[in-house]
Amino acid sequence: MRPLPLGIDNFEEIISHNYHYVDKSLFIKEILDYRSKVTLIPRPRRFGKTLNLSMLKYFFEKTAKSHASLFDALDIANHPECMKHQGQYPVIFLTFKFIEGETWEISFEKMKRLIANEFWRHKYLLKASCLGKHQKKEFQQIIELTASDTAYEVSLRDLTSYLAQYYNTNPIVLLDEYDVPMQNGFKNNYYNKAAQFIRGFIGDGLKGNDFLNFAVITGCMRVTKESIFTGLNNPRVCTLLDDAYSDKFGLLEREVKVLLKECEAATCQQVCMEEIRAWYNGFSSGPHTIYNPWSIISFIDKKCKFDSYWINTSSNDIIKNLIKNSNEDVKEEISQLLQGKTIDKQVDENIVFADLGKKEPALWNFLLFSGYLSFKNLRLVGTHRHADLFIPNKEIISIYESTILGWFSSTEIRYNAMLEHLVNGDISKFTELFEEFVITSFGFFDLADRKAENQEPENFYHAFVLGILATLAGTHFITSNREAGLGRYDVMIVPKDTTKPALIIEFKKVSPNKHETLEIAAASALQQIADKRYAVELRHKGYMRIIPLAIVFEGKKVLVREQTASI
Repeated sequence: MRPLPLGIDNFEEIISHNYHYVDKSLFIKEILDYRSKVTLIPRPRRFGKTLNLSMLKYFFEKTAKSHASLFDALDIANHPECMKHQGQYPVIFLTFKFIEGETWEISFEKMKRLIANEFWRHKYLLKASCLGKHQKKEFQQIIELTASDTAYEVSLRDLTSYLAQYYNTNPIVLLDEYDVPMQNGFKNNYYNKAAQFIRGFIGDGLKGNDFLNFAVITGCMRVTKESIFTGLNNPRVCTLLDDAYSDKFGLLEREVKVLLKECEAATCQQVCMEEIRAWYNGFSSGPHTIYNPWSIISFIDKKCKFDSYWINTSSNDIIKNLIKNSNEDVKEEISQLLQGKTIDKQVDENIVFADLGKKEPALWNFLLFSGYLSFKNLRLVGTHRHADLFIPNKEIISIYESTILGWFSSTEIRYNAMLEHLVNGDISKFTELFEEFVITSFGFFDLADRKAENQEPENFYHAFVLGILATLAGTHFITSNREAGLGRYDVMIVPKDTTKPALIIEFKKVSPNKHETLEIAAASALQQIADKRYAVELRHKGYMRIIPLAIVFEGKKVLVREQTASI
């Protein structure tokens, strides 16, 4: 059996060492057919971006050793009009996927080393007559990491001009994961410095560059509003929403079936394809529905064990922080998504990092184009594109769940015990653990910083609700802020087994200016549940035990009260 290319994204290594390879070589034809000066292709991480750009490098690059044989058995070999381009151009290939660090200084040092390595790959230019004395000196300084910051910023343009003069043909530029430095900058509070350098590097290297043949750029995001691509002559942007290249990143179902069959793993052949779809399919790409290739390869490598493989490939800190700091409406909609529902949102391919955490649309689009959501029913509403967003599969659901439960990781065992007491209707034991939990957790949710008396501590309330949802989704229906009876309840926890207790929870925050006490507020909350007749629908559905619950906060003080009388 041929080995799986787990963690290998070098095209030459995969083909030469006879690893399993899903043929995406017609990506080359599609690039040549469109032949845009600059093409930007944003896709989620681990969807084959680096491997595809590595394939372009080995196809187009003119080298002493021919790489034509790498393509003999691939689909592109059936297109002679494309094959005449094989090995005919100088190529600059840079992948920014490892440019990260807690400070800009660390990231910039890695950036300089990345550029220096590409210059070293073309070190034969130091002996070329087309470079002057000053140019050779700066070329050497870039390799030795002693050049000025400006020299690194303009290095892409310089290298294209040197290669064009040496080969008498313009080079192809391949930039992989261009936005990784900016994402890490956003996470570690040096975004502006990272964006400024990338803006100068790409802008100066590609804008109006007469020495450029064409460029292909990949990343997770289209970060255009920060002026990264300002001034470029109409770059062709092909996102998940577009048809172009929609089957070239990620795996189609027929490709997954072939891969499973070729692996000849008896365990895999016994696995239901429907379950594989439920775990790893569901990502929309143009007209196609695709699988996460990293997850499929990992799944086969682990003898077809279902698990969350994608979650371990990168930090989810940005996602965690965005959800944690989101408003009440966002947390409510995440609750709906976790219940398998869709939400209608405007989709905008332009990600503005400065808007993340401040403007709700930016969050949904970040989640969509990062692969944490998928879309269907793409349509025009007025002058804006809208789509129905949903969580694509079980693996991504597990990421949301682990993110939510991760907030409570230090007390996870007691947290689970607390929820068990709650759903079993043992409110006294629940109350004991909940009061302890609130004291240890409130600081995390920044309740002490909420000074405005009319501002509900939404982060904690909804984190609590999402935690319940993540833990109990298999056995209960959890809803919040829905209409029932004569009003809207805060939270309802309804077991799928009608013989078990259902709970109606009303949250209250004590208002000191109204001279309330915890007891008065709790009584008011319970009275509201009774007056608004929230339990009527549950009675009609056959639930015999319904527990109204008031949870009242005053700073770090909390009071839980159960309505014992029948409602």
